[in-house]
Amino acid sequence: MAPAATAKGNVPFGPYTTWYRVTGDLRSGKTPLVIAHGGPGSTHDYLLPMASLAATGHPVVHYDQLGNGGSTRLPDKGEEFWTVQLFLDELDNLLRHLRITDRYALYGHSWGGLLAAKHASARPAGLRGLVIANSPASYPLWRQEMKVLRDQLPAGVDETLRRHEEAGTTDTDEYFAAMRVFYDKHVCRVQPWPREFFASFMEIHHDPTVYHTMNGPTEFHVIGSLRDWGVEDCLPDIAVPTLVLSGAYDEATPPTVQPFADAVPDSRWVVFDESSHVPHLEEPERFTEVMTGFLAELEKQ
Repeated sequence: MAPAATAKGNVPFGPYTTWYRVTGDLRSGKTPLVIAHGGPGSTHDYLLPMASLAATGHPVVHYDQLGNGGSTRLPDKGEEFWTVQLFLDELDNLLRHLRITDRYALYGHSWGGLLAAKHASARPAGLRGLVIANSPASYPLWRQEMKVLRDQLPAGVDETLRRHEEAGTTDTDEYFAAMRVFYDKHVCRVQPWPREFFASFMEIHHDPTVYHTMNGPTEFHVIGSLRDWGVEDCLPDIAVPTLVLSGAYDEATPPTVQPFADAVPDSRWVVFDESSHVPHLEEPERFTEVMTGFLAELEKQ
């Protein structure tokens, strides 16, 4: 169970609000860790166990990106509204509100990793370190690798998936059952799914506006506005120590992660041998060890 929040609130963001949660003391003198969740269109819930990192003295900030969770829901907004720049602006706004722009570290998971990389490439003065967790460097790479992973599914599964995708019936029970075969192998291998992971999954299910618009109906059927977007071009501009994380069974396969290791100047890549897409849930002890070590290194800067 995650430790109790020190503070919660809603940050004004134009006419909307961004919900946030702080664990620890932002004025402790240690670098705060800001966590950007995946999706786009997920919530902070599945990453909430990372609040335990506050035991190191580093305050931990979770937030729900606009359109989901405790932040303003906007189910009537279309593709022109949901842009990468919107979420970059929201992150900047949160940092200013919390008054941590002078010193912070950023952890981005999945889509949040691309968002964090793009943020870091602008070289914000207060950014001290970056973690890119289980993220592809581009969605074209991701889509190529999804075909590879789908081809390896048990006989008949991909055929079922494709039949429903072509018919536009991805909301059926049969499609969901086939989808779970992929998710249980490449997204979260812990069975039953941890409560926090299931909570985020159901949040997307109940309000899929952002996820369906920007990503698509599933992790492996990316047909949304991000389908041709990536951050490979800006990776050489990242100027802070960068930790890249992935799992041995991850849907973010090595070819999708490799550009981070190749192009970010001060980076190292750690692979979790027993994990897929959420090593903080699948290998929590090793994950905590790796993250604690990285945060300690940042304090030496």
